[in-house]
Amino acid sequence: MTAVDLPFPAAAAPSLPVPVVGPVDAPLRPASRVRLLTAVLWLALAVAFAATCATAGLPTDRVVLLGWVLAALGVHAATSGVRPLVRLLTDWLPLVVVLLAYDASRGLADGLGMPVHVAELADADRWLSGGVLPTVWLQEHLQADWWRALATLVYSSHFVVTPVVLGVLWARDRERWARCARAVAVLSVAGLVTYVLFPAAPPWLAARDGVIEPVHRLTSGGWEVLGLPRAGALLHSGQGQVNLVAAVPSLHTAFAVLMCAVLLPSAHRWWQRTGLVAYAVLMPVVLVWGGEHYVVDTLIGAGYAAGVLLVLPSLERAGRAALRRAAVLRPVLPWRT
Repeated sequence: MTAVDLPFPAAAAPSLPVPVVGPVDAPLRPASRVRLLTAVLWLALAVAFAATCATAGLPTDRVVLLGWVLAALGVHAATSGVRPLVRLLTDWLPLVVVLLAYDASRGLADGLGMPVHVAELADADRWLSGGVLPTVWLQEHLQADWWRALATLVYSSHFVVTPVVLGVLWARDRERWARCARAVAVLSVAGLVTYVLFPAAPPWLAARDGVIEPVHRLTSGGWEVLGLPRAGALLHSGQGQVNLVAAVPSLHTAFAVLMCAVLLPSAHRWWQRTGLVAYAVLMPVVLVWGGEHYVVDTLIGAGYAAGVLLVLPSLERAGRAALRRAAVLRPVLPWRT
């Protein structure tokens, strides 16, 4: 054996331990930094939301809630790079503009000189129910605290459910989000146009003017039962700035039906489907009981939602066909340079 020969194969040579001089602080990996940044942003958003609730009460305004949803989506998109954040802005900006314009203009719709309809809707309800006004009957028979609390939560969910559903759909399925967002925009515009052309007083306002028998506005009464009177005060304050004669159609009912239809395809369990249908049915009951709408208002609202769901796909197909024809004709236009 020569001086360079080894008593064992090189592959089997034992590895010598490497002495450790001291602890080495390795830098965070990129994935760890992203997780840390995400946690910090979500914590900051949660603290801001908690502080807002502590100082101003629970948010019940749809635009404010939409802002919180967009803030949450911004956190979700910001940690994924610049492109998702740009996509968030470009996707949501048209819808936000439509909803802001709707909220800003619905308070002006009753000042355009159209006659306000008051007695006709009450007469229609009496005809539907055999001479009894459903709002009066429900207020006489449903007075339990548990019902008042449930009714308030169902009524107030109108301001929460649509923004949250839109936010979840955008994060999970942009194609479904786009269809839902278009339906929300069309439904809002259809409601606003109707408010302008057919202003109508709700039951509580008709009762205040002595047109129908005494009816109380009860939809916010459950906040006291729940120990959250400030939320009810904020809700009444926000409603005081909107159109008071926008009873037809009932967009509370319309959006409840729309959200039920949007979510039903994803509901794979019987209790999920039952809950969605129950929500769409319970909302108009709460509205009639609370003096916010007549039965006929809720039926028209449900009809608006069904109409949008049925007509919108045809309009979208017609729009896509028109764009394709325009793209084909564009190269041969005589004024094209």
